[in-house]
Amino acid sequence: MSTARLKINLQALASNWRALDATTEVETAAVVKADGYGLGAGPVSSTLAEAGARTFFVAVAEEGAAVRKAVGPGPMIGVFSGHMEGDTDLLRAHDLTPLINSPEQFQRHLQALPDHPFGIQLDSGMNRLGFEPADWAELRGKAEALNPRLVMSHMACADEPDHPMNQQQLRTFREMTEGVSVPRSLAATGGTLLGSAFHFDLCRPGIGLYGGLPFAGAKPVITIDLPVIQVRAVEVGETVGYGNTWTARRPSRIATVAAGYADGLHRAIGGGIDTFSGDQPCPVVGRISMDLITVDVTDLPHDPDRLRILNGHQTVDDLAEAAGTIGYEILTSIGQRYSRGYVE
Repeated sequence: MSTARLKINLQALASNWRALDATTEVETAAVVKADGYGLGAGPVSSTLAEAGARTFFVAVAEEGAAVRKAVGPGPMIGVFSGHMEGDTDLLRAHDLTPLINSPEQFQRHLQALPDHPFGIQLDSGMNRLGFEPADWAELRGKAEALNPRLVMSHMACADEPDHPMNQQQLRTFREMTEGVSVPRSLAATGGTLLGSAFHFDLCRPGIGLYGGLPFAGAKPVITIDLPVIQVRAVEVGETVGYGNTWTARRPSRIATVAAGYADGLHRAIGGGIDTFSGDQPCPVVGRISMDLITVDVTDLPHDPDRLRILNGHQTVDDLAEAAGTIGYEILTSIGQRYSRGYVE
């Protein structure tokens, strides 16, 4: 088989959810947007439901339909984008809970689905989604009278524990929700790790479930094995790949493997990362291209059939650091060419 293999450890996913749940005294939900962070919304959501999650969050209503199919009736599925134009039928058919972001969305929801559950999203300082304080003050009484299922906000700097924005948003969220009688939520993964002051009634981890920072204790959830297409001898002074960016300083053996930036292994990653044959690191050399990566396997005693680029030694955050990005982007960029397998 010439396609790379992506293995998703659903046991590790469930273990990460349980570990984060154990850090709080409140409900722990699960964020499964972007097709379960690129790992498959169906298997991811059903696994987390079996582990005990009873509340899920997606970015848009279309994603919610897939999650509802996976978890069945009962669990709440919140939609961060709220009630958008054209969402009404999806919200109704799949029992999705829009997290209303503005007075306009509030009016749309009341007119289209007056008896349908909803939540409220507040802007506590991130200036991205949610009611501004003045709009919330004006509509709060009417909204609360309709008994929203949740009032939430989102933190901008929770992955930096000492950032002053964390305490600023905590104060703002408390002020905006003082006296609210429905469940409240402020913390995603980073906020969950900041401690109980940020937990309120529900925490909603995302990246930490999938093995990413800032949850340093997360178990790795995915491995990626790359098939070796060809191994060639390269002499001293010869170059490898586009742009002649790597030059052999010793007689070398270079393996070309079947994967590239079309598979979410970004061109910007370049040097500084390894692939692995067992525990033996083999450095990536030259530029990553669309479908191919070149690897120095000179120090291996044999020509490998496959090399692993994600494992317990090298994580999505290691790849992200090399690319100058974040683990979220590596995960959600994983393409569809992988031969996928799930470990349950």
